[in-house]
Amino acid sequence: MATNEVTLSRPLKVSIIGAGLGGLTAAIALRKSGHNVQVFEASDKQTEIGAGITLQVNALRVLHQLGFHTANLQGVEFDTMVRLDARTGSGTLNSGGARSTTEDNGRARPIACHRSDFRNELERLATAEEGQGTPAQLHLGSKVLSCDPEVGSITLANGNTISADLVIGADGIHSTIRSTILGQAVQPLPCGISCFRFLLDASGVKDIPDLRWYTDDPHLHKGIVWTGFKSFRMIVIYPVRNRTLINFVGSFADEDQGKPDWAPSATRQEVLEKFHDAHSKFLRLLDLPIVTPILKWKLRTVPVLGNWIRGHAALLGDSAHGSVPFMGQGASMAIEDAGVLGVLLSLGTTKDEIPARLAAYETLRKERAEFVSKKSLDRALSNDVYYEPPSPETLARVMQHDAIQVAQQYVSAHFSGETGARKNI
Repeated sequence: MATNEVTLSRPLKVSIIGAGLGGLTAAIALRKSGHNVQVFEASDKQTEIGAGITLQVNALRVLHQLGFHTANLQGVEFDTMVRLDARTGSGTLNSGGARSTTEDNGRARPIACHRSDFRNELERLATAEEGQGTPAQLHLGSKVLSCDPEVGSITLANGNTISADLVIGADGIHSTIRSTILGQAVQPLPCGISCFRFLLDASGVKDIPDLRWYTDDPHLHKGIVWTGFKSFRMIVIYPVRNRTLINFVGSFADEDQGKPDWAPSATRQEVLEKFHDAHSKFLRLLDLPIVTPILKWKLRTVPVLGNWIRGHAALLGDSAHGSVPFMGQGASMAIEDAGVLGVLLSLGTTKDEIPARLAAYETLRKERAEFVSKKSLDRALSNDVYYEPPSPETLARVMQHDAIQVAQQYVSAHFSGETGARKNI
């Protein structure tokens, strides 16, 4: 009888606002759960601002269960960060990268990759004809102006209204959907830190004798953080796309936190001036060709929200808990959000059951994401010029979490008597 119930269950109609990393992961998870998903993206051509991204083991546990192929990312293993004193050029320290546990069967190794490669793999899994469930429909150039959380409808800029059973606001740190769920506008807050972000062409790195310190040490091929400046400044580099590119992120205290969030017009000279007192061997990296515009990105956070849900709508990712990148967990938290929704909203969940399932989502996700966001901001505001790594306790709490397993246990404990409590991931 249970098999017939699942077979005859009506898939939910889901509208996801935003085709970023979190929105597409949610589309994959809910497609895999058997639902009909539409993703609405304001941009005519979806691109990823920024360059590199690190995928930590807690996120990879979710992605692997969604059928993700890390080989498609051309990524680089990222289980070690070496800390160097930026002014002396000496003194290395392993800052404690997280490896997989035995339960992961060796699959969950942290990796660094190009954000576009990551997003392309997510879009493939969400929209390709092959795969489990009905392919998600991606609508580019479809700006959403408002949402009615109680009935699950959205209104587009062209005047069309789209009705659904569930609306997910994955529209980023400047979310439009956030205000309709909260009943008031909540703006992201500046934190007094900006950063330069760009990619370097690594093909000629071996031809520069002054960069032998980088090419001859295999540990440095994973990731480096340079700290120890006289004021809060930090440089992080790591390779992506099979080591053909080097991702560069230079963070610094910045009193000018007005809009816009990023300005793609910074120059190599501005970067050199900001980090002029770094050891010369580090600055020689900037002799490599810069292959992307240099973004000057002003970091902001979403303040702790009173709620993430209302009726048939929920926030996900940066729209709910946008944070600064000093724990390397921004994308990972959004991926965990999406995986949990896929478990809670299994095939057989009725529209009337959605509010209770979203309440469970908020219970499972809100405190954890806010903990990570706070730890990220605390690190940014500590003004510790040596930028100590997180404590072992914090790393364990963040990295060892299995979002899918926790959600499945919650479903078993709280929803096992309902039709919608089918295991789907």
